[in-house]
Amino acid sequence: MRGYFGFGAEGISKPMNMGNLVRSAHAFGAKFIFTVSAHYSVREGKSDTSKAPNHLPWYDWDNTDEMKLPDKCELVGVELTDDAIDIASFHHPRQAAYILGPEKGSLSPEIMEKCKHIIKIPTKFCLNVQIAGAIVMYDRVKSLGTYSKKPDLPGGSNYE
Repeated sequence: MRGYFGFGAEGISKPMNMGNLVRSAHAFGAKFIFTVSAHYSVREGKSDTSKAPNHLPWYDWDNTDEMKLPDKCELVGVELTDDAIDIASFHHPRQAAYILGPEKGSLSPEIMEKCKHIIKIPTKFCLNVQIAGAIVMYDRVKSLGTYSKKPDLPGGSNYE
């Protein structure tokens, strides 16, 4: 798969959620991880058994004005809004940074303004931040990877 992606969260406050999110980002091949306006303790998540910060750059920005993404990297917000693009029909940019909102809130208007795209997962209500992140990362890998077409029949068979 060509290109790269980073993954982060704005206003996240629970170390276990951030630990799970960075572990998933590491597993899916993210090139960097980041936070914006995060609670000071989010790096203490013992759920990151992969020790992602030892293998990936981790950027902590105090606010949106401090954010510095790589050149040509498109910021993609993940938010459950009426005008967001459904992830099932979204074409992921080759160079992207995905950002999720806080556990009990939404992406700030400042972050949403910086986003080139806002996508949503088609659910009835918000998911846990790590689960939402893993779904977005899986969709990115699946849609940009070089996988063969899924079989027509359950169990792996195609019509002959």
